[in-house]
Amino acid sequence: MPKDKVTLKIPRPLYNRLSSIIDGSGFSSVNEFIVYVLRDLISLGIDDKKDLTKEETETIKKRLKNLGYF
Repeated sequence: MPKDKVTLKIPRPLYNRLSSIIDGSGFSSVNEFIVYVLRDLISLGIDDKKDLTKEETETIKKRLKNLGYF
């Protein structure tokens, strides 16, 4: 029987930064926050069968930057 969850690995400094960002935000864990952000990105309607527009690309870059990836 397959598991309904998987483990994703992120760099410890990013985890620590996210942990401090969510402090007092209502999110109970970094995992909960990451799932929220990824679901939000998916809700933009990004379809992997088409190229992203410049606007979509910039939106994703800004969100990733806010998460500490850039």
